[in-house]
Amino acid sequence: MLVDTHCHLNFESFDQDRAEVLERAAQAGVERVLNPGIDVETSWAAVELAQVYPAVFAAVGVHPNDAAGWRETTLGELGRMASYPKVVAIGEIGLDYYWQRTEPVLQQQIFRQQLDLAAELGLPVVIHVRDKSTDDHQAMLDALDILEEWQHDLAARAQSLAERPGVLHSFSGDLNDARRAAACQFCIGVTGPVTFKKAELLRQVAAGLTVDRLLIETDAPFLTPHPHRGERNEPAYVRFIADKIAAVRDMALEGLVQITTESAERLFRWQVNSSLR
Repeated sequence: MLVDTHCHLNFESFDQDRAEVLERAAQAGVERVLNPGIDVETSWAAVELAQVYPAVFAAVGVHPNDAAGWRETTLGELGRMASYPKVVAIGEIGLDYYWQRTEPVLQQQIFRQQLDLAAELGLPVVIHVRDKSTDDHQAMLDALDILEEWQHDLAARAQSLAERPGVLHSFSGDLNDARRAAACQFCIGVTGPVTFKKAELLRQVAAGLTVDRLLIETDAPFLTPHPHRGERNEPAYVRFIADKIAAVRDMALEGLVQITTESAERLFRWQVNSSLR
């Protein structure tokens, strides 16, 4: 059983064939999908979508590129969304120094507020981190500093969330960054670029971490894996990502799928009796 731990099904590129996309996912063996929000509007849309499709689950949060829209009422509204039973995480949240649509200081403030909300609610977090370039590590370093402090505080207060704090989604750091995150119990989300010829750094991460720290995700409609690169991505394509990770780890696909699916279950605690049909 495959799962897609990050997919933006509520985006308009799926408006014409969303049901068919989910049917193709079911036919490909994808049993559950996590749909995160990026602002208040898309977070509500993710909640609504999860109510329509039994195996679609939601995360709610404000993406760093949308942090300029943060209001005094935003945190309370996210808390209200999180009361819905199929909301299983806070996200996607984090730091983005590539676009810098919001100043880094403000990004960090809003990031910390949403981490505090996650701690209050006992929900794991879905983390977005993007640097200016492959040679610039500042966003990753800042994010890891913040996440380490947060996770250590959870552990000091004996909160169970310290054992399943979240996932660094569509990971773009190096193996040392990944190991630093894993030391704080975070999972690492691997997306379609692991199948690209020039993505050796990501393949090193996929091969070098213990397998129970890996999650498989599409980030659809973006980051389409080979051999469909250039097309719209969708949850059914998570199989190509799993295939590549299994190959670089020299392990059976079935074993990889079982372990990564179990890791997703431990993290999100989503229902096991769901069906996309």
